[in-house]
Amino acid sequence: MDAWALQREGDDWRLSLRGDWSLASLGRIELDLAALPPSSGGALICDWSQAHAPGLGAVWALLERLRALGFTPARIRHEGSAPLSLELLARLKLRADTAPAPAATPGAGAAAAHVRSPAAQRRGLLDQVGRWAVLQGREARGVLEFLGRNTLVFRQALVRPRAFRPTSIVRHVYETGVTAIPIVSLIAFLISVVVAYLGAQQLANFGATIYVVDLVTIAVLRELGVLLTAIIVAGRSGSAFAAEIGVMQINEETDALRAMGMNPIELLVQPRILALMIALPALTVIADAMGLAGGGLLSLVQLHIPLPQFTERLREALAPTTFWAGLIKAPVFAAIIGTVGTYRGMQVRGSARELGRLTTVAVVQSIFLVILADALFAIFFEQIDF
Repeated sequence: MDAWALQREGDDWRLSLRGDWSLASLGRIELDLAALPPSSGGALICDWSQAHAPGLGAVWALLERLRALGFTPARIRHEGSAPLSLELLARLKLRADTAPAPAATPGAGAAAAHVRSPAAQRRGLLDQVGRWAVLQGREARGVLEFLGRNTLVFRQALVRPRAFRPTSIVRHVYETGVTAIPIVSLIAFLISVVVAYLGAQQLANFGATIYVVDLVTIAVLRELGVLLTAIIVAGRSGSAFAAEIGVMQINEETDALRAMGMNPIELLVQPRILALMIALPALTVIADAMGLAGGGLLSLVQLHIPLPQFTERLREALAPTTFWAGLIKAPVFAAIIGTVGTYRGMQVRGSARELGRLTTVAVVQSIFLVILADALFAIFFEQIDF
């Protein structure tokens, strides 16, 4: 039996579709449709009342055959339990018809015809700027919402101290602080040795190598100790925060917490930020001590400055605010790293690729914001003579 039967109805035509129209019969349907006559005026009524299980492929083959025969969509009507895929195919066809054609590679003779006009270039630039502005607005709104939720949870925890999750905080202090001591100590020691060595080379030209002690002391205590520690922690803990929470997002564990009436901010975000605000100042003190030790060792080996003389010069170089200028920055840097890492982790949706991308974004943004905050601290301390 043919897949169709065509009958005249006044000025129109009725196309009765019959038999199996599933994907399994697509080959036979295409052969039968090849025998359809071309358009001869009037509307075409497609009657689906006798078609069984019309599949997407068969419906698409029918529409393409009718289009090839000259039947426009405006001249085609569907009756008798028309398949739902017709609407989907109509939308896809409309989108394909209205999509701008890709620009062809201009040849030597037609180059001028394909060059975008200045007005089109300006419209493209404005479109990019507008998209960027909308994206940044959404990002700012998301950050403010996240900070607001954190503030609300913290305020509630002041009334209910158990909400601070001390067990979780202790675990994260160990993971972000204690386990980071070796790498932080090594980096601080080596960087201070490099700073002392380079400073000694330059100051030797003026016969002022004793001021290497001043250079190492001020640089390590005010800037390098806390800044290097924050950058190391951002690479270790900031990425870990984003990855851990991101995996929980992908596995829908955060949704399960909400379903059980628990707040993911209280359970996952706040303990990590508070733990980092405890661990980073302690790591900064260790980095300062190791940095001074590295400077002292280089002074002893390279400049032959004995330890008692190094210690005495260190005391003279220290101002009352030198140590505290570095330590005050540590909790702020920790809050930045913890907030960025957890925020990006909570943004993960759906795929491992998104997890990797947002983890990278968390590290890059954390380091950038830490350096920016350090610059602002330097300007502020200079203004108040701290």
